[in-house]
Amino acid sequence: MHIVDGALSHPVVIGGAVLAVAGIAKGLRELDMERIPAAGVLSATFFVAALVHVPIGPSSVHLIMNGLAGIVLGWAAFPALFVGLLLQAVFFGFGGITVLGVNTLAIALPAVAVHYLCRSGIRSERIGVAAVWAGLAGGFAIAMTAALVAFALTLSGQHYLVAAKLVFFAHLPIMAIEAMLCVAAVTLIRQVKPELFGVFDEPVVRSGDA
Repeated sequence: MHIVDGALSHPVVIGGAVLAVAGIAKGLRELDMERIPAAGVLSATFFVAALVHVPIGPSSVHLIMNGLAGIVLGWAAFPALFVGLLLQAVFFGFGGITVLGVNTLAIALPAVAVHYLCRSGIRSERIGVAAVWAGLAGGFAIAMTAALVAFALTLSGQHYLVAAKLVFFAHLPIMAIEAMLCVAAVTLIRQVKPELFGVFDEPVVRSGDA
């Protein structure tokens, strides 16, 4: 969901850049060695998922997978998604350099939000409950990203109001698709590498073991 260069006003571009730098700095402080491989994989996932995009006025529609990045990485999603956005802007011209901060904020902030809102549910011992929370994480992250993109466009001028509404409603199918993808990814991760979600950290104590 890239906003293109020249679409936003200078105050919005500067404000987005400042907030994005703050988020990246906090994310780097929380990116420990154990999560660097996961950050790399999720950054690459975002990079590939967003390659197939459909331009819509000053933005575009494509898969993001920021919900999954958020529940796995938390604040570390900021630097991971920033790298993906930077490479897309440099190599393919998606979005742009001047709006890199706003694009990073719009995609990474929802990732952090779903980390705090949904991670405890995803850690549930009941896989069905975890799947429901995973779907909510995937769908809500896209909804929040679309809302932030629309908000940034609206702040830059009322002439973008129609485009802002179009950006949000055009992402309704993406919300459903990402919700299903997030459920599938979380279900798989719970089976092969549950420690990514902090699942089963505590040893099971049986009666008579002591």
